[in-house]
Amino acid sequence: MGGELHFANNFRDQSQQYGTGAGFQFDFFCESCNDTWRSPFEPYRSAQAAGWLQKLSGVAGSLLGGVGTALDDAAEGYAKANWGTSRDEALRQAIESATQHFHRCAKCSDYVCAKCWSIEQGLCSKCAPNIEAEVAEARHAGMVYQAREAAREVGMANAAKVDVKSEKQLACPGCGAATHGGKFCPECGHALKQAKTCGGCQSEVPAGSKFCPECGVAAG
Repeated sequence: MGGELHFANNFRDQSQQYGTGAGFQFDFFCESCNDTWRSPFEPYRSAQAAGWLQKLSGVAGSLLGGVGTALDDAAEGYAKANWGTSRDEALRQAIESATQHFHRCAKCSDYVCAKCWSIEQGLCSKCAPNIEAEVAEARHAGMVYQAREAAREVGMANAAKVDVKSEKQLACPGCGAATHGGKFCPECGHALKQAKTCGGCQSEVPAGSKFCPECGVAAG
């Protein structure tokens, strides 16, 4: 893949400084799909030895008092020694290993894994998308668009069948359930107020009216 990778922004340090499990390890991730490659664990021998020394200090402390404390202090100092330079060297080696797993895009400068790399174009898949995949996506998008337009036309035709003039009681005054525009509550059977329509002019006739307020025809 060539070239040294710096990975300034796309690695996470998983190293552990203290204890018998101390060591160096780093996660490098693809800036396109976020898949992660983890470097092999590199033990930090100084801290591991210090971890065992601290365990020994606990035993010594219970038997010899102040000697145990001295051992514990020595162990802590031992663990801190050379940590920074050792970590830097471990990171350098991890980056060298990561060059076998990532490519740097010449256009956007992202580091990407082999799955997100176009060998033919020498660019990442975001800068040089797969043509067949783009065609398939565009074809599907066109189908979705046309299907939405067809559904919209059907909906507009069906709208003529919907009663948009009559006011309906959508919540039952008895139990509060949704009535869905019915004449009776589907939960408790409570009779719901339904606006009447004039037989002469089809205008809405208020409840209790004997005659249509628009044309004077007697309310049915």
